[in-house]
Amino acid sequence: MKLVVMIPAFNEERSIGSVIKGAPRKIRGIDSVEVLVIDDGSTDATAKLSRDAGADRVVSLGRNTGLGFAFKTGVKSALEMGADIAVIIDGDGQFDPADIKEIIQPVLRGEADMVTCSRFLDKDVISKWPWHKRFGNSVFTKVVNYITKSNFTDTQCGFRAYSRESLKNLTIYGSFNCAQETFLDLSRKNYRIREMAFKVKYDDKRKSRVAGNLFKYGMMVTINLIRTLRDYGPLTFFGTAGLSVFLAGVISGLYILTYNIRTGMAFPHLKFTVLTGVLLITGFQLIILALLADMLGRQRKLMEEIYYRQGELMERKK
Repeated sequence: MKLVVMIPAFNEERSIGSVIKGAPRKIRGIDSVEVLVIDDGSTDATAKLSRDAGADRVVSLGRNTGLGFAFKTGVKSALEMGADIAVIIDGDGQFDPADIKEIIQPVLRGEADMVTCSRFLDKDVISKWPWHKRFGNSVFTKVVNYITKSNFTDTQCGFRAYSRESLKNLTIYGSFNCAQETFLDLSRKNYRIREMAFKVKYDDKRKSRVAGNLFKYGMMVTINLIRTLRDYGPLTFFGTAGLSVFLAGVISGLYILTYNIRTGMAFPHLKFTVLTGVLLITGFQLIILALLADMLGRQRKLMEEIYYRQGELMERKK
C-alpha cells in the first residue's frame, strides 16, 4: 500500500521545506510514503528547496497555470508513481502535515473514497476569514449541495485524501480552482465523500494565491459558478431559463389576446405582440437546447466510463 503526498506550490520557499519534512513517512497500514511537489511556475527557490527537503519527485511547470491544472498534473503523476492513496495538502503550511495519517484512515479502512478537511467545523478558524472568502465558499457549497443533494460544509478546502479508484475515474476541467468540481464529479459517480475537522493555521497577513485579488476572485467565482451549473445540471440550467422565458411569452400573449377580444385590435400593444413572439421562440429554443445538452451530458458520462474501463484493462496487462 503506497501513499503519495501531493503538494502544489507557487512561490512557497519559506514554508515548503517544513511541509515536506513534516509529512509522516511511517504510517500503520502503509508500506511506503512518497512526497510529490508540483511547482506551479514558481519564480523563487521552491523547486530546489523541495528537493533539498527530501521530496521524492518534483514536477516543475513552465508557468503559473493555476491550482486546477497543477492538481490534474499531480493526479497524473501520483498514479504513475503507483499511489494507492493520495493526499493533497497546501504548501503554505496552513495545514499540519502530521494530520495526513488521520485524514487517510477512512480511505484506508475502505469507508470512504475521498476525505476532505472542513474548516467550517472549526468556528475559531471561520471567524478569522475575510468576508469575501466566507461568501465565495458559502455560495459554492450551497450550489454543490443543491446539485449533489448532499449537506457538505466546505467544498473549497485544499487538504484531502483520495483512493486510487476515485482518482482514476476523476474528470475535471477547471484550471483556476477545481475544488468544487471534484465534489460534483465524484458524487455524480457515486463515490463516498466524508468530511473531517482538523486544525488550520490562518495567517491574515498572507495573500491568498487563489483569492488574493478581490475583483478577480469575484469574477472567477461567478464564472465558475455558471460553468458548474451548466456542466453538471444542463437540463436544469437551460430548461429553467427556457421555461421562464416561454412562460413570460405565454403570459404576454394571453394579455394581448384578452385585449384583442375586448377591443378588437392589438394596437397600442403592437410592440408587445412582437415581444411575445420573440419570447415564445427563444423559450422554445432554450428548452430544445436543454434537451440536447442533457443528451450530450449522458454521452460524456458514457465516454468517461469507456476511458475508465480502458485504463483498467491497460493496468491489468502491465
